[in-house]
Amino acid sequence: MHTVDPADVHEITQVSDPQIAPDGERVAFVRKRPTDDESYEATVYVVPIGGDEPRQFTVSEGVDSQPRWSPCGSYLAFVSTRGADDDRPQLWILPTDGGEGRQVTSVVGGISQLEWSPDGSRLLFSQSSTVEDREEGRDFAVDPEYEPEAPDPRVIDRLVYRAAQRYMDGRRSHVYTLDVATALENGVVTEGDNEAMERLTDGDTDYVAPTWGDDDTIYYATKRGEEPDDSIEFEILAHDLPSGDVESVVETRGWIASLEGTTDGRIAYPWTPEEGFTLRQTELKVFDRQDDSERTVTADLDRTIGFGGYEWDPDEETLYFGTPDEGTVALWSVPGDASEEPRRVLGDATLEGFSVGEHAVAFVQSEWDHPGDVFVSTRGGNEATRLTRVNADYLEDRAVAQPEELWYESEQGPVQGWLLMPPEFGGEAPRASESSSGQRPGDPEETYPLVVEIHGGPHSQWTTSGTMWHEFQSLAAAGYAVFWSNPRGSVGYGEEYAAAIERDWGDVTLTDILAGVDLVCEREYIDADEQYVTGGSFGGFMTAWTVGQTDRFGAAVSQRGVYDFTSFYGSTDAFKLVEGDYGVTPWEDPDFLWEQSPVAHVPNVTTPTLLIHSDQDYRTPANTAELFYLGLKKHGVDTRMVRYPREGHELSRSGEPGHMVDRIERIVRWFDGYSTYTEASPALERDPNEGLTAGSDENGEEEDDADGDDDSQAD
Repeated sequence: MHTVDPADVHEITQVSDPQIAPDGERVAFVRKRPTDDESYEATVYVVPIGGDEPRQFTVSEGVDSQPRWSPCGSYLAFVSTRGADDDRPQLWILPTDGGEGRQVTSVVGGISQLEWSPDGSRLLFSQSSTVEDREEGRDFAVDPEYEPEAPDPRVIDRLVYRAAQRYMDGRRSHVYTLDVATALENGVVTEGDNEAMERLTDGDTDYVAPTWGDDDTIYYATKRGEEPDDSIEFEILAHDLPSGDVESVVETRGWIASLEGTTDGRIAYPWTPEEGFTLRQTELKVFDRQDDSERTVTADLDRTIGFGGYEWDPDEETLYFGTPDEGTVALWSVPGDASEEPRRVLGDATLEGFSVGEHAVAFVQSEWDHPGDVFVSTRGGNEATRLTRVNADYLEDRAVAQPEELWYESEQGPVQGWLLMPPEFGGEAPRASESSSGQRPGDPEETYPLVVEIHGGPHSQWTTSGTMWHEFQSLAAAGYAVFWSNPRGSVGYGEEYAAAIERDWGDVTLTDILAGVDLVCEREYIDADEQYVTGGSFGGFMTAWTVGQTDRFGAAVSQRGVYDFTSFYGSTDAFKLVEGDYGVTPWEDPDFLWEQSPVAHVPNVTTPTLLIHSDQDYRTPANTAELFYLGLKKHGVDTRMVRYPREGHELSRSGEPGHMVDRIERIVRWFDGYSTYTEASPALERDPNEGLTAGSDENGEEEDDADGDDDSQAD
């Protein structure tokens, strides 16, 4: 048996976006796998519900996404970068009874939020474009070789001018329809008029979350207020296609808007209370245009929506939605008229997307023993069947350890956590022959060093699977016991639990985490003298906060963290998180925010701390990491900063495969260097890439470091 290794990123297949066919007999889904160190291939597959093997439905070229069946089932629309020299995804339509897919758009902004009209005659989508793009018609037709010039200089007027991992540079999101028959007849249009397309919105405003009502009505949302970028208020609009009239329907608020319409004039949408909105749960509301009524269908459920999405069933009578729920992501159903309380349909694993058919629900879920597959169950959640085993060959000879669930008492109340032991613990599997840093000596019955993992958010949760499956298993295979928990501030345990960190991210969270660590360290096989800590985003904040409050950890790895609230507030697209969770701005109480920031406590830090960040992370920009790094250096702390080019905040989940491998290897190597369980020297005493995949040639032999004095770059 082999153990899970960081380099296994290249062997693990991901599945996503299940879509059940109108006939209820098949499920389309996206299958994604790395092709090299820098890119992925994503292809649409279809699997029969009856149990046959999945078959490839689109060619293996580029990245496919958003498979959507036409209402009659005759076509499958999808978005793809196939054949493009750029990363602009275009719209393709594929006959489901045979034949090749046809590209039907060539637009400057790419295609997103794809949805068929109820009668199947049109497709609805969004794309982002500049004023000049729209004036020149590039949002309708553009030569695939067209490349916009990068602004030089970049002139910024917007309050929020960058997000994800790119600058907006004047682009706004607008809503379009495409006549399918005309598009198939004309084919892809790269210049001149595109008779199949119609733009429904325009101007210096973003229009988001488009969805169909009936065949003549489209709903979408836009921010309200004098400064929309500083607002959480959304106006939901109804666009009448025959007349072009636009009517304001209802208002809502929250981080983002997402809409689901029905053919009889009802709209489902998320809603969050205004006061302390970042600490409050998001509810699901339904507005009925026929009687001008509004109902909160999740009023009796003490859980926040927004995990796994939500949608109407084909009869448009019942809403299905996902929520975090005590270390799982559960699926619920509720009548659209709120005549009954929400009912839990599925909830024993991590739901990662679903689709509701006439008689069945197709869904993707991951569990402790696999990274994710497509399943199907009855609408009531009974008789769940696994339709795919996309990683069967990979898992066949892998020793995968099963985490142990722990409920423990903190001084603040009960907390849920998990402990994952190395796969050889108890003699169940052989010890990995070699870690990233060398041979591991020792008897399997002896003690194990402990790695404490802290989740992001802060209002998020961890499970036993999901996006952390590979990292947790890799750390365990490297010889570490791994502990993680959902401390106060996490979702899935009710609104009061999530709001408990108001004005205090650090100490409240740390109290709950350390209570679990103390409990785990009472076990005779855990070495309490060898504890390590890591986490990303809010987990990076907490890692830095932790080493400023205690010296119990032998080493730390802080990833994409927030280290100074004032700098973070002025550089992130999520500054509302500071206003909501702390109730202040830097101008109102700078001293308070400073004391709540990890950088204020740098003089207390003695723990060797590795910082990992992405150059294009515009959610937690690198400037606060640079400040923390400088402080550690000036105070004589063992530290190093590793920066990943071309990456944003999602590095650990969807970064370049080579970078994902390198990140986990560097975490293990950093801990190994301070552990008595290995013979490895500290990373600072070695060449920057020594012992890492990034530092090896194709034969696995060490390469000389090109610039041996530079230890701040991953590649």
